[in-house]
Amino acid sequence: MKGLTDMVKQAQQLQAKMAALQEELGHRTVEAASGGGMVSVMVNGKQEVLSLAIEPEILKDEDPELIQDLILAAVNEGLNRSREMVQNEMKKLTGGLSIPGLM
Repeated sequence: MKGLTDMVKQAQQLQAKMAALQEELGHRTVEAASGGGMVSVMVNGKQEVLSLAIEPEILKDEDPELIQDLILAAVNEGLNRSREMVQNEMKKLTGGLSIPGLM
């Protein structure tokens, strides 16, 4: 029975560590850009886009399709980097063990 008690304690500790990590990741950010930095985004570890910056000179081109493509590219790259950051931190927490539903 002691083995089961130890496993439950370890699971509770892991759960507490994961909750703390999720809170921390909400405050950590990654940045991504497209168009040589003409469009940039900042995304947090909760995959929320926090900011979007567009260089004014690109707006002068008056090519809405180009601007839309650059925004999409920057946002998608930011979200990918955010997911990678979360996955890397989760791997550190779990010792590389893949636990279904966590990543």
